This record gives sequence, C-alpha cells and structure tokens, in this order.
Amino acid sequence: MSDLEAIYSKLPENLHDLPQPSSDKELEEMNYRVRHWMSSIPGSIKVGSKEHKQMVAQMFRETFNPYRPTFMDWPKLSTDEINRLKSLPIWDIAVHTEGKARLRMAAYVKELLDPEMADAIARNAWEENRHKEVLADLVKFYDIPLASEPPYEAPKDAEWAYMVTGFSECWDSFFAFGLFAIAEKSGFFSKELVETFEPVMQEECRHILLFANWLAWHRANLSWLQRVRFELKVLAVHGFLIYERLGLIKGVDVNGKEYYEDNNFTINGVSELSSQKTTLKEFLQLCLDENTRRFAGYDRRLLRPKTAPILTKLIIKLLPKKLANKQLT
Repeated sequence: MSDLEAIYSKLPENLHDLPQPSSDKELEEMNYRVRHWMSSIPGSIKVGSKEHKQMVAQMFRETFNPYRPTFMDWPKLSTDEINRLKSLPIWDIAVHTEGKARLRMAAYVKELLDPEMADAIARNAWEENRHKEVLADLVKFYDIPLASEPPYEAPKDAEWAYMVTGFSECWDSFFAFGLFAIAEKSGFFSKELVETFEPVMQEECRHILLFANWLAWHRANLSWLQRVRFELKVLAVHGFLIYERLGLIKGVDVNGKEYYEDNNFTINGVSELSSQKTTLKEFLQLCLDENTRRFAGYDRRLLRPKTAPILTKLIIKLLPKKLANKQLT
C-alpha cells in the first residue's frame, strides 16, 4: 500500500469496521447530527485565525456519518427503473472523478504542515474513497456497464490538483442538489434509492463547506507575494475548469470502443431525470433553494461557497423572459 493510498483507505483513527445503527432512532439521530452543527467556540471568528481553523476541523470530525457503503442494502428495482439508471451518462465520470479526488486530496495532505487542517482533508480523502466504493457497488449490483478505470497518478502540483477538485465540487454540487431534488420529485429515483443516496449528497455539502473555509483560511495566512501567486493559480484553475466543461472527455470502454464522459451533466441533465415541465428559471431557483437548505444547519460563522449562488441569482435577474421560460424538459 502506497503512502497516499494509506491516507484515503482508512480513517485517521484506523477504524476499519464502521458501526451500523442499532435502530431507526439511532439512524435518525445520526442523520440529524450530520446536518446540524454548532461550534463550542464562543464569539465572532476572524477568518484565517487559529479559532477559524479549529472550528473547520471540529465541524468535519463531528459531522462524520459512519454509514457503511460496502454493505449497502440496495433496493430491488423494476426493469424500467434499472434501464433508466443505465441510461444516465454519469457513471463512468462519477467513479473516475471520485478516484481522482481521493488521490489528489491525499497528495495535498502530505504537503500540509498544519496537523488540524491535514486531519480534516485526510478525512475528506477517505470519504471520497467511500463515495467511489458506493458507486462501484451500485453499478455492480444493477449490472450497469462501466468503462475500465484509468490509472490514478499522483499529481505533480498537489495544491493545484486539490483546488481543481474543490472548485469542481463547488460548482457540480450546486447543480447536483437541484437535479437530485428533481429526480426525487419526478420518481426517477425510487424512494428507497433516494434514501440510500441522501447521505452521499449531504457529504458533498460538507466537502465544499470544508473547501470554502480552507480556501479562506489559506488565503489569510499568505504573505502579499504568496497571495499574488496564489490568486493567479486560482484564476488558472477556473480557466482550466471552463475549458474542461466546454467539451467532453474521451476514453475507452471495456470493449476497446471510444466513449465520452459528459462533464456538463449536472447542468444539462434535467431532461434526463424528469418528464415534468421545468423552465430554466425554475431549475436555477431550485438549485439555489436546495443549496440554502443543505447549508442551513451549520454554524453561520463558517463561510459558504458564494460564486455559484451569486452568479445564479444574477443570471435569474438578468435572464430575458423568453430564455427564463425555456423548457428544459
């Protein structure tokens, strides 16, 4: 086992066998703790301070959800429901993304000198690995074809790779929250499947909460020259992500045939998940509402990702009426 694999394949406490809830009440209490958290640190918090860092690390430890995806009780679905799952062009990129994310975060942990922030991001890497296990188990259970996985290589610039993953999750999760709500409302996902995936969705919320606060804490502790270099790197990351989402990623499936991974499914996937009429404005507003709902239970002194919500509100305000009422389904 490599040093990086050791980081993302086990928790810092070396807990290999995670407990299952002994009752529905315990499961309900656990799910509540994941979504509602207040720090014991009193008073206002200065961004970048020791107290800010401690609050972030404390949040990530105490909101951990010890569900055990290796033994997920996947619900039995009808043939039509399974075919709908197979029709979604997301499984290859979802598994591959989680595979890259766990390695990138583990690589950045190796470079961090601060033990509390390193602990939080190591836990994040472990949870990304768990997401990958969940997805791999799902596609196996429902016999969903999956392309062979590419080799996961350690990044040359660990900070760059961590930011690519972090900013990607901020944008993708914002739209995924809305898509998940549409899939639940439309019945595309059965009630049992929704309940199974809900913990994963909330974990994504915690992940981007951690990233947003790491970003602010890291910025606040740089010298002015380091800050200039860092902001240039941030701009380059955003440029890379825009370039990545302008097209499709080409790969090769298990039969040697070329396939393309759709990086934009979180934006254009409404028609895949529902036959109900949904306008562009309605979908964007749903993403805003779901984003607000998922973050509502966490200590308000922690920073939330702002770019996607602010730009979405601006787009809704400036959209021409014809475009705002454009049907996505």
